[in-house]
Amino acid sequence: MDSKTEIKSNNKKMLKFLIKNDFKNKYAGSIFGVFWAFVQPVVIILLYWFVFQVALGSGDEDGAPFVLWLMAGLVPWFFFSDAWAGATNCFIEYSYLVKKIVFDIKLLPLVKVASTLYVHVFFVAIMVLFYVLTGRFPGIIIIQLLYYSFCLFVLVLVLSYFTSAIAVFFKDVTQIINIVITIGIWLTPIMWNISRLKGIVSTIIRLNPVFYIVQGYRDTLINHIWIGDRLLSTGYFWGVVVICGFVSYFVYNRLKPHFSDTL
Repeated sequence: MDSKTEIKSNNKKMLKFLIKNDFKNKYAGSIFGVFWAFVQPVVIILLYWFVFQVALGSGDEDGAPFVLWLMAGLVPWFFFSDAWAGATNCFIEYSYLVKKIVFDIKLLPLVKVASTLYVHVFFVAIMVLFYVLTGRFPGIIIIQLLYYSFCLFVLVLVLSYFTSAIAVFFKDVTQIINIVITIGIWLTPIMWNISRLKGIVSTIIRLNPVFYIVQGYRDTLINHIWIGDRLLSTGYFWGVVVICGFVSYFVYNRLKPHFSDTL
């Protein structure tokens, strides 16, 4: 086995170890451990459901009970916000690996995003179960959730390479991302239906690539609209991802040589 093959093999083993370890370490030291990873999103869903449906009297959305419509938007948003916020800080958190030449540090954003998948898969399963129990299982179109989850994963990963590289030199990026996430949940939109808006405002909000994914989850579970019927939106989404990918690649490669000196 030559040195390059050995390094790749070691990186693959390290990647698998770090993904599992990262997920466990988020809740290390707490009595209930990873249990909190699943409890917090459930509490948030119940809180929003109580505020909007019980207290404010929100009715059905797109012909579905509000709580089901809300879950279809919140589940992908939870993954997006948690993965992006975590990955932005990855080079700082794993600074001891950044200084090791034998480890390929470009894997670190992937570690943070992939470790968040554990919770996402769990909540997708719970969400689908709710649809089954309420007699609203969408049928074969459910396979589209794999595609939209892949879209979500790629989008977060592309954004993470950009923000994590900058965060090494400008640590306030982490706080900025938290503010963007706080505002983003309302502008995506998650808790309200974009059909209530018309004209230029509606068009601007639809430019948010996360909206494509959230709408995709709702298209799959509620509206039963196939990806092929959203070709324009699909083309726009992947166009944005490609552009962001090129920008992230350029910024990451320009800043990477200076990581070890700064950290």
